[in-house]
Amino acid sequence: MTTLFKCLIGAAVCAFSTQVLHAEDTKLPYWKDIQTVAVNKEYPRTAFMTYDNRDQALTGEYENSPYYKLLNGTWNFYYADTYKDLPANIEQPDANIAWKEIKVPGNWEVQGYGVAIYTNHGYEFKPRNPQPPQLPEANPVGVYQRDIEIPADWDGRDIFLRLEGAKSGVYVYVNGQEVGYSEDSKNPAEFLINNYLKPGKNSLVIKIFRWSTGSYLECQDFWRMSGIERDVFLFSQPKTHIKDFNVMSTLDDTYKNGIFKLDVDVTNHTAGNKEVTVAYELLDAAKKVVAEGNTPCPVTADGQKSISFEATLSNVKTWTSEHPNLYRLLISLKDGEKTSEIIPYTVGFRRFEIKPTDQIAENGKPYICLFINGQPIKLKGVNIHEHNPETGHYVPEELMRKDFTLMKQNNINSVRLCHYPQDRKFYELCDEYGIYVYDEANIESHGMYYNLSRGGTLGNHPEWLKPHMDRTINMYERNKNHPSVAIWSLGNEAGNGYNFYQTYLWLKEREVKGMNRPVNYERALWEWNTDMYVPQYPSAAWLEEIGKKGSDRPIAPSEYSHAMGNSNGNLAAQWRAIYKYPNLQGGYIWDWVDQGILEKDENGRTYWTYGGDYGTNAPSDGNFLCNGIVAPDRTPHPAMTEVKYAHQNVGFEAIDPAAGKFLVKNRFYFTNLKKYMISYTVKANGKTIKGGKVSLDIEPQSSKELDINLNGLKPKAGTEYFVNFVVTTTEPEPLIPAGHDIASEQFRLPIEPLAIAEHKASGKTTVSTDGDVITVLSSRMQFVFNKKSGLVSSYKVNGTEYFAEGFGIQPNFWRAPTDNDYGNGGPKREQIWKQSSKNFNVADVTTETDGNKTILTANYLLAAGNLYIMKYTIYPDGVVHADITFTSTDMKAASTEVSEATLMATFTPGQHAQRLASSKLNVPRIGVRFRLPSDMNQVEYFGRGPGENYIDRNASSFVDLYRTTADQMYTNNYVRPQENGHRTDTRWVELSRKGGKGLLIRADSTIGFNALRNSVEDFDSEEAINRPRQWTNFTPEEIANHDEAKAKNVIRRMTHVNDITPRNFVEVCIDMKQQGVAGYDSWGDRPLPEHTLPANKEYHWGFTLMPIK
Repeated sequence: MTTLFKCLIGAAVCAFSTQVLHAEDTKLPYWKDIQTVAVNKEYPRTAFMTYDNRDQALTGEYENSPYYKLLNGTWNFYYADTYKDLPANIEQPDANIAWKEIKVPGNWEVQGYGVAIYTNHGYEFKPRNPQPPQLPEANPVGVYQRDIEIPADWDGRDIFLRLEGAKSGVYVYVNGQEVGYSEDSKNPAEFLINNYLKPGKNSLVIKIFRWSTGSYLECQDFWRMSGIERDVFLFSQPKTHIKDFNVMSTLDDTYKNGIFKLDVDVTNHTAGNKEVTVAYELLDAAKKVVAEGNTPCPVTADGQKSISFEATLSNVKTWTSEHPNLYRLLISLKDGEKTSEIIPYTVGFRRFEIKPTDQIAENGKPYICLFINGQPIKLKGVNIHEHNPETGHYVPEELMRKDFTLMKQNNINSVRLCHYPQDRKFYELCDEYGIYVYDEANIESHGMYYNLSRGGTLGNHPEWLKPHMDRTINMYERNKNHPSVAIWSLGNEAGNGYNFYQTYLWLKEREVKGMNRPVNYERALWEWNTDMYVPQYPSAAWLEEIGKKGSDRPIAPSEYSHAMGNSNGNLAAQWRAIYKYPNLQGGYIWDWVDQGILEKDENGRTYWTYGGDYGTNAPSDGNFLCNGIVAPDRTPHPAMTEVKYAHQNVGFEAIDPAAGKFLVKNRFYFTNLKKYMISYTVKANGKTIKGGKVSLDIEPQSSKELDINLNGLKPKAGTEYFVNFVVTTTEPEPLIPAGHDIASEQFRLPIEPLAIAEHKASGKTTVSTDGDVITVLSSRMQFVFNKKSGLVSSYKVNGTEYFAEGFGIQPNFWRAPTDNDYGNGGPKREQIWKQSSKNFNVADVTTETDGNKTILTANYLLAAGNLYIMKYTIYPDGVVHADITFTSTDMKAASTEVSEATLMATFTPGQHAQRLASSKLNVPRIGVRFRLPSDMNQVEYFGRGPGENYIDRNASSFVDLYRTTADQMYTNNYVRPQENGHRTDTRWVELSRKGGKGLLIRADSTIGFNALRNSVEDFDSEEAINRPRQWTNFTPEEIANHDEAKAKNVIRRMTHVNDITPRNFVEVCIDMKQQGVAGYDSWGDRPLPEHTLPANKEYHWGFTLMPIK
């Protein structure tokens, strides 16, 4: 250890040697004082419960302890918009208060008190120019009251009140006496209340200020809400009791034998010396004792004593995300012959190391990796906030289990706790189910930004060291013993500087002597106070570059693939780089769950709210808190299938696909692949023609060839062959049932289809013109084109009209903006394509017929200056082929189809500059749309599915034959409605009535499509004129000056899922191509060039309409 390192550690420890235990001598109220982080609060310790006997302790359930009393439920409650309006002596038992009621836990803003506010990085009480530690005098306060009775058998014991989480400035009173104060809202506050209790009924009052100086360190990207957010309970221990303990359960250099060390702190709260005995047992899964020990422990009056134990376990069962093997530790305290308490805890053996590998990077140096149990694992993670759509930040255990079930079943093995420690139960479930935890201190001062000078980041203000250190210690001391905690984080987006140097050193000092877990901090960037480089929102190209070059420490993005709305494009490409390079060790998707709050409208329809939906002129960042890969109710978004695919632990590679030779890669680190079943099917146009199953003995991180013998497959007209692989569990695993798919892959076989014969039909067609209406007729069909509107207004075959409301085929270049589109300015930049989809300028229409078929050609001159040529070949039997060309006018100016004079006549002066600008634009989509009757809603298609997919998010969507309905194609769980339901690489799609007539659309090559019971406009926020605009993070004065006209196509309107009602039609969008959804971030990132449609290029495509009898 260097001298500098020792000096810095000394400075950190001296600056914060103990937590505040007694009231400060200060004239400021606690909630206004930076240095008062806690008053009379117990020093933080491991979360545990004490039991009477071994049987109780082995259950591990707090409820089975006779010394545990849960206080959740209905409390009395008083709310005031400002602390100055509180009744005098409200904390006194005899105060005459008009109490109301509230449920505990649960934020008061979702229970009818105060206003829920969402801001991203601004302080909700001062979005602009914050001046810490100043706080508004209009500071709301909620006061909770209930009576408690202490069980008789707790007499003579130490009695503690524990608040697992309450926000923000928390005062505690018992029988009118002030007990203490706490500010860190996402860590427990524990108070010893013996001296405040009396026999019988006692009054407990908890007074909470919405904002305190601690709020300056809680500027996280989530709902800013208040109140008691987690469990509240009482528990008791003997006067001489186990105060805390520290477990080190690691592995030797063989990674086979366990090294177990246990330090136990015993406290004596009696007036005399005590001689007690500390004992421990370590039990395996079969409850067999594998290690034990005991030793006398003399403790002086009002003193504390530490006792240590050590043991080595041969061939220990290790803890990893793949195999979360746990042992049960029982620590007991004996006072003479009597066991006074038993404390259980789970133990997992694992070892953390950051060290070089034997692989060399381009820089000539070995790759540096994080190893767990000797393996350079990949962290397949998500960021997770505490969110419950009904209670706010209170997440009950059953909802946690639902989250973990979804994670495990979708190949997620790690969580970053953004940006604060979670509830005790969360960690226990991570221990049980095998989830690597990236534990983060409850520190974010994003609203101060990152300037190191005064007035900038609080991370470099020494007067803020104490609260920074307090929150770091709170996190570490409670969670230090959890097997699942793999990484510590100093906080998030709070700048860097002196305070973070000190908190880093404090943690490192403890980890060097303990489990040696890495300590990370994103805002440290490449500075020394982070053990890993954990950037935010890197591209696949950046990952490829840094992976190739190498780095001086492991890399795992703390946030990436921003999942806001219809997003997560390019995720598969990012993971191709991660799998390729050892120093790239995964990352954490932003984020897990949309933070919408469940509400009902005046018609009883449910919907989810977001920022700006509450209060008047409250600061807001709109729906920017809805970034989850699951909706608020935990229904997965379509992107979840891409996440599962990118994270899957079995990979496939084609060696010689025509011969049926493939390579199977075992990406697990601790699991042989033989425990899983690999199934394969060979399909011709979606129909299975061959299949089989095989179990392969493949060691972790190894590969083996698989030959499935594809002899005999021959080219056929219009027939494509695919091989699908699926890997399934053969026995249940934690949260994963037997038969569950854990991996899949598809390969298109290089057997090219023979050409389909050109369509021919008997009979003849005729053409008639009546003003602007051109009608093509045969004995079986009618095709009507309106030159003025530019629409095919009627398409009737054998007496059946296919187009609803006269809304026939028309050009389509616009999609309802996604959240990423708004984030990168697309609706403003590309609004000309919205105009081009609504206002058609039909430059020229021609027809020609050979008696059998008619060719109708319509030339559209678009507002952007492009030409869209649609040539319909209409057959007597009703079959229509559409041949479509999109090009710029400059490319077609000399064309014989449309003269230069015709083109220029359609422009008004000044449009030349607009035309030149449009050549630099991308087109959101190039396609057509039309509407079918609402009962023509049965959908069958041959393309990518089964769910929604886009060109940059379809690696997990395999080409197959799928059946669905227009109603089911609607993705109804995007909190803000937007573009949805698209399918890519479609060969054909059929829409029909149940058992009746319909329409087949066959692509010349491949198309994208969707078919919904709504229009494009329904999902376009700008079209929702009955909705207010979502002005974000402005003051009331600024909002009053906003110009509605200027906001058009720039600022979205506040739309929600209850705004979407199925229409009396099915709108079908057929696209040559639609741009990708992007998703590296949601505030500037655009789809990659290969996933866009530059407007200055020419595109040619087509499809055929075929009526179904």
